Amino acid sequence: MKNHKPVWLLMIVFLLFPTWGCGVKGDPSRGRFRDSSLSPEERARDLLSYMTIEEKIGQMAMVDRGYLKSPHDIAEYGLGAILSGGGSAPRRNTPESWKEMVDGFQREALGTRLGIPILYGIDAVHGHNNVHGAVIFPHNIGLGATGDPELVERIGRAVAEEVVATGIHWTFAPCVTVPQDERWGRTYEGFGEDPELVARLGAALIRGFQGVPAPESLARPDTILATAKHFVADGGTTGGKDRGDARLTEEELRKVHLRPYVEAVKAGVGSVMVSFSSINGVKMHANRDLIQGVLRGELGFDGLIVSDWAAHTELPGSLEEKLATVINAGVDMIMIPDDYRGFVAAVKSLVEEGVVSRKRIDEAVYRILLTKFRLGLFERPIQEDVDFSMVGSEPHRALAREAVRKSVVLLKNDGGVLPLKKEGTRILVLGDKADDLGVQCGGWTITWQGKRGRVTEGTTILEAIRKAVSDPSLVTHVRRASQLAQVKADVIIVVVGETPYAEMYGDRQDLSLTREDAELIIHASQTGLPVVVVLVSGRPRIITDLLDSMDALLAVWLPGTEGDGIADVLFGDYAPTGKLPFVWPRSMEVLPLTIEESGHHPEKALFPYGYGLSY
Repeated sequence: MKNHKPVWLLMIVFLLFPTWGCGVKGDPSRGRFRDSSLSPEERARDLLSYMTIEEKIGQMAMVDRGYLKSPHDIAEYGLGAILSGGGSAPRRNTPESWKEMVDGFQREALGTRLGIPILYGIDAVHGHNNVHGAVIFPHNIGLGATGDPELVERIGRAVAEEVVATGIHWTFAPCVTVPQDERWGRTYEGFGEDPELVARLGAALIRGFQGVPAPESLARPDTILATAKHFVADGGTTGGKDRGDARLTEEELRKVHLRPYVEAVKAGVGSVMVSFSSINGVKMHANRDLIQGVLRGELGFDGLIVSDWAAHTELPGSLEEKLATVINAGVDMIMIPDDYRGFVAAVKSLVEEGVVSRKRIDEAVYRILLTKFRLGLFERPIQEDVDFSMVGSEPHRALAREAVRKSVVLLKNDGGVLPLKKEGTRILVLGDKADDLGVQCGGWTITWQGKRGRVTEGTTILEAIRKAVSDPSLVTHVRRASQLAQVKADVIIVVVGETPYAEMYGDRQDLSLTREDAELIIHASQTGLPVVVVLVSGRPRIITDLLDSMDALLAVWLPGTEGDGIADVLFGDYAPTGKLPFVWPRSMEVLPLTIEESGHHPEKALFPYGYGLSY
């Protein structure tokens, strides 16, 4: 016999349990989550009990500011996070405008029924690099050449101070990838190819961003949430292909690529971003075994797991199927970054149909709320006493200059041509990259891919050389080899290297210098003058056939805005201490060339891992 419930009883159930029978508490103004004396865990659990399913799903959505149809949609859809992708900036790119923009978004969130503040995230990967005038530090490959965790931690502190000054509290850094093939366009985002080096420096940068001991230190107003990325083996793909497939044994995965995450979790990292790439044919965003089993279970990570930019769209199936795969794999927050209306509707449908369980939604939202409570956002959603002068401050520029000079690797110095004398030396600086701040900074600088020219405030290599010498008039700059004969000089400094690029557009099957750069070096050598080559690059380049045409060679990586650090080394104010964080390949044919492989076959390396001369 069927049990037909009276209509009035069904109506009561609906009113009491608006989330399809899932109990939701009554008056949130009396919620224990408002009591700051309770632990973040207790507060997150209590707040979760007041939330409807729509509010929970909104918290799982991260939207790029440029895709918001209206700021009011933050409140209407209960969005959990906003981000600025590379180059996604307010119309006036100033610290004050950033703060005004972020605060405006935060006020929208605070006007909702529960007043849950948003997280605002940004790729501050080598400084607060989306903000004009911020200090741009060396990319991670340069920091890897310093091998200095204490320096890296200080850099993390400086970056946090600049990020906080713009009202932002979450950086998608550090990248703790372990690149194994320099053809990969994101090689410069890794500290090096040795997992132990990456583990040490990655943990140091996390401590700098978040303070110690985390997570308690996250509540301080001068710290930001760090993100270890991209989980896992993004640097191990076959052929160095971005978003490719890493074909690995479990031993290789654990020994090389998982190692930095062990230390990141020990350092208390607050969030982890999942990789676009695959492992043995399985997309990481679908890899429940590694996300839930290893990261959550084995490593004990209890922070927030976030997807990469629209990564769910690279999975097979309908939108609902893609989202079900990612959420069920263990990702808590989805970087959509555009169609948040479609996202909310799709996830709600998945829950109604039982494809994604309410328990899984609660787990994800709990992690998001826990992160917000740990950051102190409920007590300090809008920080009133920020110091805009922190952005691009002189102490931070001095720190970046220190990092630059410690990152420079001296690879050749025949006849002791370096250091140069500051007095009475006629110096010819050759090449247009010598006076190009955008080239020095590389990708992820003001725009996503970076670009050439004076993209922000800083000192180019040419400007630094002129500042360092006693008589700047003795320094001449020419851009082309054809102009060499017009200048009398005692030494030639040739600046060559890569033009800016970032993910997707940086993969290369030929790492030789361009024909134009090679001609600069060859023509300079034909003058009979000492030739000093300064190589600006995000990875080792193939220079074997050009090495005899140089008397000295400096690998300066992507040094950022403070070119004075390079001049410090050129003129002997600082004797070089940098060591190669990668094996330098002799030719393209030997790639991929790991530390272990070069140990067995040293003839494949032009310079071994850890190589670096001094004065």
